[in-house]
Amino acid sequence: MIPPLIVSQALENGIQLIAITDHNASANIATVIEAAQGTELTVLPGMELQTREEVHLLCLFDTLEQVFSWQAVVDSLLPDIPNNVEYFGEQFVVDSTGEFLRREERLLLNSVDISLEQAAAQVTALGGLAIPAHIDRSANGLIAVLGLIPPGLEALELSRHISPQEARRKYPQTAAYPLIQSGDVHLLDGFLGTTHFQIASPTIAELRLALTGHEGRAAWIDISPKT
Repeated sequence: MIPPLIVSQALENGIQLIAITDHNASANIATVIEAAQGTELTVLPGMELQTREEVHLLCLFDTLEQVFSWQAVVDSLLPDIPNNVEYFGEQFVVDSTGEFLRREERLLLNSVDISLEQAAAQVTALGGLAIPAHIDRSANGLIAVLGLIPPGLEALELSRHISPQEARRKYPQTAAYPLIQSGDVHLLDGFLGTTHFQIASPTIAELRLALTGHEGRAAWIDISPKT
């Protein structure tokens, strides 16, 4: 997607905070951050990691330096297999206007040779926040793949296809964890904006406070229709 269109569509949906979480990649984050400058939208650097178990893990950070440090770890553990454009499609890197810069030649759709627990620990050590993605999905979802929630996780993400109430009923093991819901946006019409944060600033530390309900911060999912 083109960075200025990502920014304008998010703002049109009343969204003030997004994270760019490409699959095992971070090359397009800086350009979206640049495109959002001067607007009310904050863009967090991130990544959707595919772990050794084929679980998708959201890795969220405050700074580009942090996510690029994490990218170096991922690059060292990602299989060196070239992308087959005809089968998997293009992997473009673009500038802040959406102009083509280069192609990512290595296939990004592989699993990285790191476990979920190891990845979450390393992301946290870098100052980030690790949240298993779309845990209710049969493909790459935590519960379907592992059948359990390993210790040490701080929150869980739901897909757009389930409400928090349904998730709590269907997966009682989620009761001890805060829930967020993201759009897993691949097209511009995919923004949800159902997760709300009451925070002092758009930082990982504040998000962590909101998820735990500390110091007057809060996080909740509102799936009521927008008027």
